[in-house]
Amino acid sequence: MPTDPPALRVRGLAKSFGRPAVAGLDLEIRAGEFYALLGPNGAGKTTSLRMVAGLLPPDAGSIEIFGIDARRDPIGAKRITAWVSDEPLVYDKLTPVEYLEFVAGLWSLPGPVAAARAADLIDWLGLGPQAHQRCEGFSKGMRQKVALAGALIHEPRLIILDEPLTGLDAGSARQVKSVLAERVGAGATIIMTTHILEVAERMAERIGVIAAGRLIAEGTLAELRAASGALHASLEEIFLDLVAGQDRAA
Repeated sequence: MPTDPPALRVRGLAKSFGRPAVAGLDLEIRAGEFYALLGPNGAGKTTSLRMVAGLLPPDAGSIEIFGIDARRDPIGAKRITAWVSDEPLVYDKLTPVEYLEFVAGLWSLPGPVAAARAADLIDWLGLGPQAHQRCEGFSKGMRQKVALAGALIHEPRLIILDEPLTGLDAGSARQVKSVLAERVGAGATIIMTTHILEVAERMAERIGVIAAGRLIAEGTLAELRAASGALHASLEEIFLDLVAGQDRAA
């Protein structure tokens, strides 16, 4: 019997900027899972995800999103994908309501559908009090929530988040995590980078560790513990041991 394609399949992905940033990355993420991609600064996490999102052309390799060849059909892949960076980009002169209306228009969403989704997102992310204020006076955390709402308005099947909790206070971070958990529960797939390892430990079903542009470890927390031989280790301890081992081998 045919099987459903994975949410993301990457093979031999490579990108250099004078020196290799991503060096033959292989990665497969199942449909409907929450996947955390971890690594030290300069490991190639953001470069990899920018290529997956279609924001950066790869030098080599293949990218499939729910079976769509993202290099051959970039528009088709982008229609079911969302990207949220750690530096939120929103239009300062628009309010959150206006911004969501604008983004919904780019996706050609019918007006009533767009309005209903925008209202839900504004409520879920606690943006109600600021819904009709211009974004120019917002903090980075507030702008991050507006950017996240814009990324989710077309209900993407694959959501790519690069440090989504950067700049958020504890209350806002909790709201964002709740929205993300709800989206996974509704069938979406999330791949997230984060330096907050406790978040990855609590939220991710599987965890990948990348170093020098390659995947060096992957699995559930229990599987990573078993592979490390430290059955009670925290994710932080496992991560630091993996990165140190990679540095020694380099």
